[in-house]
Amino acid sequence: MTHRYAGFLALGLAAICAAAVPSLPVAAEEDPYRVLGEKEAFGVPGEMMTQYLLAQVAQAEKAWKEAYEARKTPEAVQEYQRRLKAEFVNRIGGFPEPTPLNPQVAGTLQRRGYRVEKIIFESQPKHFVTAALFLPDADRYPPPYPGVLVPCGHSNEAKAYPSYAGYAALLATNGLAALVFDPIDQGERHQWQDPDGKFTLWGVAAHNMVGKGCILLGWNTARYEIWDAMRAVDYLQARPEIIPDKIGCSGISGGGTQTAYLMALDSRIHTAAPGCYICGLFGRLLKTIGPQDAEQNIFGQLAWGMDHADYCMMRAPQPTLLLTATRDFFDIEDAWASFRMAKRLYGRLGYPERMELAETDEQHGFTKQLREASVRWMLRWLAGRDEAIFEPEDLDVPNVADLQCTPQGEVMLLPGARSAYDLNRDQAAKLAEQRAKMWRETPREALLKQIAELAGMRPLQDLPEPKVEPRGELERPGYRVQKLVFHVEEGVVLPALLFVPQGTPSGKVLYVHEQGKAAEAAPGGAVESLVREGKIVLAVDLRGTGETQRSGQRYFVPEYHGPEGEDFYVAYLLGRSYVGMRAEDLMICARRLRDSQPPQGAAPDLIAVGQLGIPALHAATVNPDLFGRVTLIRPFVSWTNAVELGVNKLPLVGTVHGALAVYDLPDLAALLGDRLQTVDPRDAMGRPVQE
Repeated sequence: MTHRYAGFLALGLAAICAAAVPSLPVAAEEDPYRVLGEKEAFGVPGEMMTQYLLAQVAQAEKAWKEAYEARKTPEAVQEYQRRLKAEFVNRIGGFPEPTPLNPQVAGTLQRRGYRVEKIIFESQPKHFVTAALFLPDADRYPPPYPGVLVPCGHSNEAKAYPSYAGYAALLATNGLAALVFDPIDQGERHQWQDPDGKFTLWGVAAHNMVGKGCILLGWNTARYEIWDAMRAVDYLQARPEIIPDKIGCSGISGGGTQTAYLMALDSRIHTAAPGCYICGLFGRLLKTIGPQDAEQNIFGQLAWGMDHADYCMMRAPQPTLLLTATRDFFDIEDAWASFRMAKRLYGRLGYPERMELAETDEQHGFTKQLREASVRWMLRWLAGRDEAIFEPEDLDVPNVADLQCTPQGEVMLLPGARSAYDLNRDQAAKLAEQRAKMWRETPREALLKQIAELAGMRPLQDLPEPKVEPRGELERPGYRVQKLVFHVEEGVVLPALLFVPQGTPSGKVLYVHEQGKAAEAAPGGAVESLVREGKIVLAVDLRGTGETQRSGQRYFVPEYHGPEGEDFYVAYLLGRSYVGMRAEDLMICARRLRDSQPPQGAAPDLIAVGQLGIPALHAATVNPDLFGRVTLIRPFVSWTNAVELGVNKLPLVGTVHGALAVYDLPDLAALLGDRLQTVDPRDAMGRPVQE
C-alpha cells in the first residue's frame, strides 16, 4: 500500500544521497565523536533511560503506597475498586458487545473418573476458541457442579499441556467441572499463517506482534485474552451441568496473568487462584528480568496505581489464593509483599481468611503441589468441602491428539475464521472513517492539542532551558566540531556535535539519525555535505539513541520491535511515549539552535533519518514555527500500514497508544504541506514504497 506525503522541497543532492546510504559506524574505542565518558554523574550512558524510567517508577510507587495506606473503610475500598476497574477496561480499549457463542461439541472422550467434551465457540463472530470441558463422573458426583475456568500459560500445547490438562482432570475426578481453553497464538489458535501455509509464530513472540497493532488502536493483547475468558464463563454458565454462581478460575504463568485480570474485572469469578505470576512491577520485576510480553503491560497502570497486588484487592473480599514457587523467576519476595498488602486490605473488610498464599519449593510451573493446592482451594470455597486431596500417580490425562477440536488442528483453517490481526484491521478501518470526519470538522489548533496530548508532548514554553556543557572540539578543514552535552531534565542528557563552518553561515540544521549522531559525522558524510554548503549543523543523540542506547534488550526481538523494547514497555507502564519524549528533545534542541547560533532567531531545518522520522514529524507538526524545512529519510509512512500488515517491523518506540483514534502519520505530514520532503519512504516492514 502506497502512502504519499504532501509536498516536497529541494535539498542539496549531495546531502540527500549521502544521508540515504549511512556510513559504517566507527568502533567505540576509536570514536572521535564520542562525547560522554564511560560513566557520568547519572551513571553509565547506555543505562541512562533504564535508570531514568526506574526513578519514575519509584516516584509512582511512593504515591501508590500512600494511597493504599489511606484506604481504610469499606466505602473507600469500593470507590477504589470501581475506579481501577473502569480505568483498566478503558486502557485496554473496552470490550466488544457480546455476540452468539455458536458453541459446537466437536467430540467426546470417556476417561477414568470423568469425561471430556471438545468444544469450539466464537468469542467474537468467527473468532474461534478451542476448549475442553472436563465433567465429573455423574454416578459418583451427580450434577450440577461448580465450574473452574483454566486459562493456559505460554505453552504451545496450551489446553493439552500435561500440567494444565492434568489440573483439569484432577478437578473433575474430585467433583468439579473444568473448562480449559486455548489462548490466542497457542494450541489450535495460532493467528498468523506464513506465506507457505505454516503456523510458526506463537506464544510470547506472537502476543507481542498482535500487541504492537493493539497499541496503535488503544487496545492491548490482554483485551483478546480477557474477552475470550469472559465468553468462556458465559459458556460455562449456560451449561445445565454447571452451578452458575459457583465459578472459579486458576491458571499458571500466562494463565496466572489471565486469571489475575479476569478475577479483577469479572465479578462472576467467585474463587480464584492465580499462579506463578503475582509479584510486583513496583518490586524487583522491572529491575531484574524486565517487563514481560504485551498483555502483561497495561498502558499507564503504574501512573494511575495498579500493580499486581491490586488484581487481588480489586476483587476483595472474594476468596483468592496465590500459587507461588520459591525458585520462580517471578520473585517470591515480591509475591509475599503483594500477598501481605492484599491480606491486610481483606482484613480491613473483615475477611482476612479469604486471602491466602501457597508456596512450593519449586521452579516456575503448575507443579503437582500447586495443582493440589488449587483444587483444595476450589473445593473449599465452591463446594464447601475442606479436603486434603492428593493427585494420584495414575491420573488419566489426555494428550494433544485426544483434545484436538478442529479437523486440521488450527482454528484459522475453519471456514470464515477471523484472526486477531483481522479484528485489528477492522478497527483500524473503522477509526480511519471516524478520523476523516473528525479532521474535516475539527479546527487545526484543537487537532494539534489532541496530538500533543496523546503523544505526551508539553508546550514549548513549558520545557526547561537545557544546561549546555562543552566537552571539547575537533578541527576540520573549513569547519570545526564542538562536542556538547545537553542536560534536558534530571537524569537525561543528549550528547551532541555542533558543526560550525568558517565564515558567515547560510542556515542551520538540526540532524538526528536512528544510529546516533556519529552515523554521518565522518568526513564525506551527509553532515559534512551540509556544512560545506555553509550551514551550522547540530547532530544530536536523542534519548536512548547513539551513546545512550542500551544494548542487549533481546526479549522483544529487535529485528521486529527495535532495540529498546524493554525500556519502551517500562515507559508504557508509566503512560509515557518515547515519541513524545524524543519530540520534546527535538523541540529543546531546535529552540537552543534557533536562539544561540547565527542568524539569530532563524528557525533551523530538521533532518531525521529512519525511525526518528516519527518524533521529528510530531515535533515539527505541533510546533510549525520552530522549524524550517523538514526532511525525513527512510521514514515509516503510516501506522495504519503496520496494522494492515499484521507482522511488521515498526519499532515499539515509534508507537503512540491510541493514536489512530485521532491521527496517523500522513495526517501530520499533510499539515506540514510543502515544507516536508521525504526520501526513500518505507512501509512497516522496512521495504521501500513508491511515492
